[in-house]
Amino acid sequence: MSDQLNALLKFRFYVLAASVTLIFVGSGSLFLIAVTLKDLSSEFGWPREVPSLAFSLQFIGGGMGGILMGYLLDRVGAVVLPLIAACAIATGSVLTTFVDEQWQLFAIYFVLFGFLGQGSLYAPLMANISRWYDRRRGMVVGIVASGQSLSGIVWPPIFGVAITEIGWRNGFIGFGIIAACIMLPLCMVFARKPPALDTLHAAEDLDSTDAKGNARRGARKSDTSLSTFQLQMVLCAAIIGCCISMALPLAHMVALASDKGLPLTDAVTVLSVTLMAAFVSRVLLVGFLSDRFGGLWALFCFSALQAAMVGLLTASDSIAVLYIVGIGFGLGYGGIFPVYAVIVREYMPPQEAGRRTGIVFLFGALSMGFGSWMGGALFDSTGSYTTPFLLGVAANSINLVIVGMLLTRTRKSEPPEPVGATA
Repeated sequence: MSDQLNALLKFRFYVLAASVTLIFVGSGSLFLIAVTLKDLSSEFGWPREVPSLAFSLQFIGGGMGGILMGYLLDRVGAVVLPLIAACAIATGSVLTTFVDEQWQLFAIYFVLFGFLGQGSLYAPLMANISRWYDRRRGMVVGIVASGQSLSGIVWPPIFGVAITEIGWRNGFIGFGIIAACIMLPLCMVFARKPPALDTLHAAEDLDSTDAKGNARRGARKSDTSLSTFQLQMVLCAAIIGCCISMALPLAHMVALASDKGLPLTDAVTVLSVTLMAAFVSRVLLVGFLSDRFGGLWALFCFSALQAAMVGLLTASDSIAVLYIVGIGFGLGYGGIFPVYAVIVREYMPPQEAGRRTGIVFLFGALSMGFGSWMGGALFDSTGSYTTPFLLGVAANSINLVIVGMLLTRTRKSEPPEPVGATA
């Protein structure tokens, strides 16, 4: 029996690695449209609002698809999700090169990149990994979410060089081929379903001490005076404000840096540095804060930092300041989405994690879609990003009020007992 449990502990590492890789590759489509925003606008004579809306529709479609994919995750497991995502992203990359009308771009980004692509990856894979880990849940959810940040570190410089050298159409085709070649083989890892909770606990009991022989911290489980449905609705309301604010720099950071005089190959570096900070936040800070202080306190900290940095972006009058503020924004925004997944798992029944995470992320995706579109629309009307960024700060402040009120409805719970501790 112990051999089987040890094998489970080893296999879940492969699930973790495959999840990170899938999100890393699949999220490239998010940053491809951000890098090509000005090229698409210039070639077709479109205002920036058009590619900004395509960027938005990817989030909206992903949020809607996440509910369906979360339901499939709860019912049949994760095996079908990466297969759907790989086929959709590869197909969408090729079809984008044939676009000559706005509605075609919108359809591809909503259905293929969004509903079927991102909808099959981000929320479902974070919910899935939380079933493979009970102890250190916040850490592994943050690591899986870091795949998107790692994508933002690696892909934009590649896209910038590719678009400069071979054009945006060949860049899209190349990305589609790479995505299919990497993602399709990883589908096999998810054929095995997560273990039952008692089996997982038994396996983690075998790994109850760290390298120094100290008892590991047990899994956190918190309570609130709200019902599950009420908590669900409050989280859906809370995520709106922080995601409107979050989407503005993500969609428009490259354009903002370019407007300040940087060439495209350097402007994408600002976005990459921002996402490097988000990667660090997800790998290190999400687990540290949520596993020790709870997901709600972690969310409040990340959201407050994000609001401050978005506000400072309006006053960034030099490239050096833009880099510094971008790093601060990355540290804040990087922790927000994965912490919502941690909160769902911390307060709600584990067998409902897939669809409940998907519902919360739908509201986040709709809000990110609105935020990125708003940035492009207000830039077209005002010629500046100041107004949309300040509106983002206001929306983020509403999120902080909601989370602060939710913290007052959280029942005080004892710190989790270390696994392996004796009475």
